[in-house]
Parts: sequence; structure tokens; C-alpha cells
Amino acid sequence: MDKLEASAAIQILKPIEEVFEAIVDPKKMTNYFISESTGRMEEGKKLSWKFPEFGDRFPVNVMKVKKNESIIFDWDAGSGEIHQCVIRLSEPMKNATVVEVKEGSMPVTDKGLQWMRGNTEGWANFLACMKAYLEYGINLRKGAFDYQRDHAVQ
Repeated sequence: MDKLEASAAIQILKPIEEVFEAIVDPKKMTNYFISESTGRMEEGKKLSWKFPEFGDRFPVNVMKVKKNESIIFDWDAGSGEIHQCVIRLSEPMKNATVVEVKEGSMPVTDKGLQWMRGNTEGWANFLACMKAYLEYGINLRKGAFDYQRDHAVQ
């Protein structure tokens, strides 16, 4: 293994169309992940995301979108390097959607291991927050990372 990849997956008990829209529609995404976006995730769009706990904006370059199947984008999630992120959706049964996120890659170094750990945790949090929002209408992220504001670049 010469490259590291951040990854996470979860099953959400909602139809694939609803889960897909929750990912590409910024109005929905602000209920569980980001605080602002400059637009909808559509192929070829260059967006900017802001998170509630950080002052920085994160550029997102949407590469490819297949409705109800996948979203592929490039971004710098704070590592200083551009990474490709792939979100895949599948529907193993009616009203259940599996969401898989993979982001990578980094070399097997201390920096790479730290990045992989942080981004895997981040994507697992993204998925858990999306599940809580879609299944129960709860915003788990609200206030969850406020303690990090003192450590974030404003």
C-alpha cells in the first residue's frame, strides 16, 4: 500500500432520489453539513463551501454528476492539496440508500496518516449527520464543533 484513502459508508432509510437531492441541493446540505454554498452541485460548476465552525471557504470543483448514482468533485479540504472525492449511491432495497464516500489520496507518511484519519472521521460525521437529518429531521452538526472556532483560521 503506497497511497492512503479516506473512506466511509452508511445506509440511510430513505429513497435514493431523496438522498441524492440532500447532497446536491445546498438548501438541504445546510441542514446537516455546510453553512453556505455558492450553488447546487452540478457538473462543471465551481463552488465555494463554508462550514459553520470555520472562517475559511473551501473551493469545490464539481467534475461529474450522475443523478441518483454518483457525485465526483475535487477540493482542498484543508490539507493544502487538491483531492478527488467520490460519493456513490446504491439502493439495495426499496427506501434504503447506501452512501459511500472515498477521498484520496495521500502518501503513507505521518502527514498522510493524519489527513486520512481526519478526513475519514469527517466523512463519517457527514454521513451520520445526513442520516439524522433525513430520517429524523435533526441537525446533529449544529453547535457540535463550536469548540474548534478558537483553533480555526478566521
